[in-house]
Amino acid sequence: MKLLACILLFFLGISASGNLYGQEEESAAVSLEANTDEFQECFFEALKQKGIENYDKAINQLLECKGLDPSNTVVDHELAKAYLASEQPLQALEYGIAALQADPANLWYLETLVTAALRQGNTLEMLKGRIPYGNTRLRENLARVFYFKNDYQAALEVLKDLERSRFSEQLRALVRDSLERNQAEAMPMEKEENPLEAYRSSLQELLEKQDYGALEELSLEALEQFPSYPYFYYARGLVLNHGARYALAASVMEEGLDYLLDDPALAAEMYRALAAAYTGLGNISKANMYLSKIKSGS
Repeated sequence: MKLLACILLFFLGISASGNLYGQEEESAAVSLEANTDEFQECFFEALKQKGIENYDKAINQLLECKGLDPSNTVVDHELAKAYLASEQPLQALEYGIAALQADPANLWYLETLVTAALRQGNTLEMLKGRIPYGNTRLRENLARVFYFKNDYQAALEVLKDLERSRFSEQLRALVRDSLERNQAEAMPMEKEENPLEAYRSSLQELLEKQDYGALEELSLEALEQFPSYPYFYYARGLVLNHGARYALAASVMEEGLDYLLDDPALAAEMYRALAAAYTGLGNISKANMYLSKIKSGS
């Protein structure tokens, strides 16, 4: 599903913006053609230094390029990327804004800017005030960027500001699908991460299957791990009742009653199981006492 989503968004990007990879390369080429040999030498040296992760030298070379051609947006974007790579998001943000203001429809300028903004702790609302947010293509790209960064709520916020279109409806469907999938994945994860709930769920499942052999071991383990959880005393009592170990069943469940707080449904089940245990022991008066507690709800 994720792969299909990526493919769909890729084609959405092409249909909405043209081939942006080619667009950026062409833009860079045109910009460089118009500059001097000195600028080109400086620019390519910057790319070389950035490629070997020597970001300080790359930034210095790009700043020289900026001095030679102050209005070159390709240089602004490369400076934003270099500052970002060198963990200087504040400077990256400033050059990213300059590049995007000159070319609001450029997806890659926007992606770099959003990355820098998020590292600075900027919210979507803070970002809106610093970019030409009225540009429709920019908003479409921004929704796409947030989607690929898995920030689905931010993507939906941007989509709310867009007029309905084939692009917006398709992206909205993908975002909602991702949110639903994340929610579904979070539920079993939460269950796995909560050992108490995991024990309870497993015990209930074994009780439904009447698998008393497995219940014997698991109920004892659950009680050892959580000795103040009343349901585990109840489960243990049922196992003992099933094995006709009535005295021990009664003792275990009566101990569990000490931990029972404001759970009338579990209380009724425990009283019923205690009545069965005392009936097995031949103590009818004690059995009737617990049965009367079920009727009175006390």
